[in-house]
Amino acid sequence: MATKNLTVDNKNFDISYEIVNPTAKKDIIFLHGWGSNKDIMKNVFSPYLKDFRHIYIDLPGFGKSLNNYVLTTKEYAKIIDELLKLLSSSKDIIAGHSYGGKVATLLNPANLVLLSSAGILEEKSFDVKAKIFFAKIFNALGLKSVTKAFRSKDVNTMSENMYTTFKNVVNEDFSSYFTNFTNNALIFWGEKDTATSLKSGKKMASLLKKSTFTSYDGDHFFFAKNAKNISERIENGIL
Repeated sequence: MATKNLTVDNKNFDISYEIVNPTAKKDIIFLHGWGSNKDIMKNVFSPYLKDFRHIYIDLPGFGKSLNNYVLTTKEYAKIIDELLKLLSSSKDIIAGHSYGGKVATLLNPANLVLLSSAGILEEKSFDVKAKIFFAKIFNALGLKSVTKAFRSKDVNTMSENMYTTFKNVVNEDFSSYFTNFTNNALIFWGEKDTATSLKSGKKMASLLKKSTFTSYDGDHFFFAKNAKNISERIENGIL
């Protein structure tokens, strides 16, 4: 594990990353989802894709990458892009799980790999809508301690700046970014995913012009049990 210090838009970051197969000539970069970290991706994929230099990154605010700022997805992409420049990365492949898929898309790699990616807005349940409604009321009344009770499990242990960051990114519609992405895309999905639905995955595939779509029996972390097959499909499907 290593750390790079970098500055983006006058904001300073220490980004934690780990490299596997350091002498390989082509790169595959792995970006985890919200509330996760690089170790989850490394534990799953490091045994495979031996011809690639693997770069596993903790996004700011997760794992061992601290974050003291309120960020947007575009800022996340700028931060990771700066890190990749420092690592002399060729961005041959960027694989993103869930929220990491949105960041990966903005980085415009030669080959985009999406693992149950976020980015397609889905209809909220009545319970979620009710929580948002009451949270707004309590927030307007200055009762922030009460508002915390309505927060998502993904963020209930986050700092205030990361919670505000979460609010910035959670309802983004990335349809136009997927439509405008013109490079090669490989999309993998869990058929029982309740965080990002299979329907969203199929819509994403229809928006990405040069894409292939593969689904597996599994939930939002389906790739943990299917890493070998996914890795083989990546090797056979990249341009």
